[in-house]
Amino acid sequence: MLIRAIALAIALLVGVGAIVPLATEYAEAGPHKNKRYKKKQKKYKKYSKRWWRNYHAKKKRNRLLASRKRALRLRQIRLANAKNTGSGEAQQKLAAKAKSNNEPAVLPSGEQAPQGWKKGQTTASELQFRVDDNNGSQVGSASISVVGPAMGEDTDGGRNKTVGGVPTTSLRRTVIDRMVRENGWVVNDFQKEIGGKKVYVVVAQSQAGAGVQSRMFYFTEVDGRIYSVATNAPNDSAERLAEESEKVINSLQRRVQPVQQAGLK
Repeated sequence: MLIRAIALAIALLVGVGAIVPLATEYAEAGPHKNKRYKKKQKKYKKYSKRWWRNYHAKKKRNRLLASRKRALRLRQIRLANAKNTGSGEAQQKLAAKAKSNNEPAVLPSGEQAPQGWKKGQTTASELQFRVDDNNGSQVGSASISVVGPAMGEDTDGGRNKTVGGVPTTSLRRTVIDRMVRENGWVVNDFQKEIGGKKVYVVVAQSQAGAGVQSRMFYFTEVDGRIYSVATNAPNDSAERLAEESEKVINSLQRRVQPVQQAGLK
């Protein structure tokens, strides 16, 4: 019995010793050998019906691929050209704007505008100006426009106050309507003499963010037309623009050139 037990134990040890290496070879810890299977291409007899069908399909695929490459290349060229053209146009616009800013602003009378007034947009009935400080920063804006034709002589008696025959109440109404559109309000109105002629002045204000903008409107008659000089600026620059507006009124009353009149019909 003892000998049989010993023989059985030895046989078990030999069997385990043979099984362990084989199991390790195919376990996850063992090396993996992945077989790559190459796709077998179908072979047709040369110049057979199937061979010609496959040949034409291959040529068609190549033509489509070449066409897509050409289209992509053409698109890249067009984008590059558009980018270069756009940058060139942008540079021209910047140059034109810089030139315009450097040109001295001229009043309808032909005289030079006050210092700091830069030429802005111009329409058939209005000249606009940007007003800068000594550092070149914008502090306000101004405009000169023709309100309409004069209707007669100036009067300043009682309720029949007029500028060029146009009632001041009508001129004040135009300012009120504008302030309603621009979130503003009229503060005061009065007549004063500038350059020996009566000028009607309307003082208004408008909201600008957290602050309040000062708005001034001057009306005067020149050569059969009612001209308006309007300014817009913060309160700390209002006095400066008021003085400069009176200089503009003086310039208009002295002489309005025919060439400038054509721009303010």
